[in-house]
Amino acid sequence: MSDFKETHWADREFAKGYRDNADIFIVERWRMLSILQSFYRHFVKNESPKSILDLGCGDGIVTSALSAVDDSISATLVDGSNDMLAKARQRLNGKIQASFVHASFQEMIRKDLLQGPFDFVASSLAIHHLTMQEKAALFEKTYRLLSRGGYFVNIDVVLAPTKRLEQWYLSLWKDWIDERVWDLGLAGGRFDGIIRQYKDEEENKPDRLGDQLDALRTIGFRDVDCYYQYGIFTMFGGRKQLRGQR
Repeated sequence: MSDFKETHWADREFAKGYRDNADIFIVERWRMLSILQSFYRHFVKNESPKSILDLGCGDGIVTSALSAVDDSISATLVDGSNDMLAKARQRLNGKIQASFVHASFQEMIRKDLLQGPFDFVASSLAIHHLTMQEKAALFEKTYRLLSRGGYFVNIDVVLAPTKRLEQWYLSLWKDWIDERVWDLGLAGGRFDGIIRQYKDEEENKPDRLGDQLDALRTIGFRDVDCYYQYGIFTMFGGRKQLRGQR
């Protein structure tokens, strides 16, 4: 895994471009967030206040979505970019109890930076920058940080299991971008390079969905499944088993 400072995400202008245009090139972004809210309401929310962890939080959109359905949460947001953390702080604007941690996934894997346990851990479009070995290490760290019965949900891009499916998935993605550009009345061709950039960038290391689900099961997660998929865009995760449960 590249050091965070060597990636595009350390570039303020690149990060700003991502924030400004994410709704165009992230397939069904708000649908995925809506499904995440539904998952949280169904499996996590109850009368007691919950503690959540947002990994690779970016501008805080995941925590903001969760706070919209449960304003009693306390949140810890982690990101390798100080600029993104500032935007997350601005988005949340003191609406919930929140702490912000400047750390890369490299540091999270190597060190014990966070104090759990957390009732819910979420990540969105960040973990695909890790190798499969590093993903498994982060999943294991996440498992240890979860409370018994707590859930982990990851929204991310994945590698298709075959080349033929990969071609179709990328075609679906292009169709989505073209439709959004048309709907918004933007100049054609502006985002034509997004998919090629995604494929060419060495810092993007998507792995097969099945391999990541297997890694979660091996670590000890239960109820492991893919909760949503649209081409390469997926939402998957699992639950930390209760004490004495097999």
